[in-house]
Amino acid sequence: MPLMTGGQALIRSLRQEGVQVIFGLPGLQIMEALDAIYDDPGLRFIATRHEQAATYMADGYARVSGQVGVALVVPGVGVYNAAAGLATAYAASSPVLLVAGQVPRDDLGKGRGVLHDVHDQLDIVRPITKWRARVLEPSHIPEAVHDAFRQLKTGRPRPVELEVPHDALAQEAQVELLESERYFPGAGDPDLLGRAARLLAKASHPLIWAGGGVHLSGAHEELTLIAEHLQASVITTVEGKGAISDRNPLSLGVPRWTVEAWQRLVAEADVVLAVGTRFVDAPFQEPQQVIQVDVDPEELGHSHPKALGIAADARLGLASLYDRLQRDVKPRPSRKAEMAALKEKLQAPWERLEPQASLVAALRQAIPDDGILVCDMTQMAYFSYAAYPVYQPGTFLTSSYMGTLGFAFPAALGAKVARPDRAVVALCGDGGFLYNSQEMATAVKEGINVVAVVFNDNAYGYSLRDQRGRFGGRVIGTELHNPDFVQLACAYGAAGVRVEWLQDLERVLREALDNNKPTLIEVPVSSVVWP
Repeated sequence: MPLMTGGQALIRSLRQEGVQVIFGLPGLQIMEALDAIYDDPGLRFIATRHEQAATYMADGYARVSGQVGVALVVPGVGVYNAAAGLATAYAASSPVLLVAGQVPRDDLGKGRGVLHDVHDQLDIVRPITKWRARVLEPSHIPEAVHDAFRQLKTGRPRPVELEVPHDALAQEAQVELLESERYFPGAGDPDLLGRAARLLAKASHPLIWAGGGVHLSGAHEELTLIAEHLQASVITTVEGKGAISDRNPLSLGVPRWTVEAWQRLVAEADVVLAVGTRFVDAPFQEPQQVIQVDVDPEELGHSHPKALGIAADARLGLASLYDRLQRDVKPRPSRKAEMAALKEKLQAPWERLEPQASLVAALRQAIPDDGILVCDMTQMAYFSYAAYPVYQPGTFLTSSYMGTLGFAFPAALGAKVARPDRAVVALCGDGGFLYNSQEMATAVKEGINVVAVVFNDNAYGYSLRDQRGRFGGRVIGTELHNPDFVQLACAYGAAGVRVEWLQDLERVLREALDNNKPTLIEVPVSSVVWP
């Protein structure tokens, strides 16, 4: 067995698992790992300006590449700072590995107050990781990395954390590296899939509900084939946007339950096929039959009592289901005209809302079909959930139910690292963008040519609207003082543009994407335009 430091064992083990990029921030307890990266010219290390950005970038990278996103941080406060990105990846079922340093082995659990000391770092990440481990010996590092990747690549792909004390990274030992392993997901119980096929074959008003699990498994083609065979309406969660192209006549988009037509659509469905979604807010009636396909057995039947639960990888499960449907039922006649009329009725409330509808249309017209839009927690992003059509899988990213303000710009940088050939746009508000605006320095230094569109109303706009509408105009803490965003971008060496007229947004965005340079587009808006 070769002699190497713990840092070398860590980095070489990550390379064995196929890691090509690491996002992180240097610090004392991980310097031996960084030194090992220096020896590997094929491994890219992207230094961020905050640990939060490192895990956001790893998340964006993972979702777009389909590979594991890796972040490297110091212990204690570094892990605390990285936790927002880790929590977001947990909510989105994104395969992110956080590698953290630790205090020296003799200081663990002693409370001596050494640099970055916390009582039990594993407890910090326990609620927002699928698996976590501490490795105390260099010779144990390859096995721990291998176990981490097994967790990331099997079942539901939520984040994991691996930590190694500083002195273990520095220590030399004989270490045996391990080969990566290929994992095969389950296709589901054949008997349950047969029951599901029979239920769908008999359904007169089938409905398909697609969530983010469709993207994780790459089940887009299988889902579309089933929908077209049954002529079933398809709705998606926000995370599931793009599970079926919005150009497909059967795609109805993301439901908004305040609209009566949406409620009626779900109420009339006699069988609902839910794929890769928890459907926690679904207005199902108790007797409605749901077929739930999910890779996580714990989610089956969690949100609806009458659910036929099938634990399966979405792609393999749907492929098997489609084979059975082809045998059990003939393809149904096209509902193209009916669906077009229904879609017009469902979308009408959003198409009439201005200037939001025109602004979202401008974004869609400027961004290529395969371009990636990454949404922050901002009013234009909320509007885009319903009004921004998505034509290809994995091209619409959000922070899922975690709702983390400041997610979009660093996640977009990670997405662009994964797919430098594609247009990537971060959709931000002024409040959220300033959470991680320092990462413009990272974008310029690394040549990560993302365009950030910042809608600036000088406020935490949604909260300000609440104060004006629900609290009688008692405004506190929601009105902001902002920098000159154009000058801010230029100070970092990025391009900065201000859209003075809203009708110019499409042209300016197209020019920014063609320019292929880190760019900030400021769109000043008045808070009064947001109903």
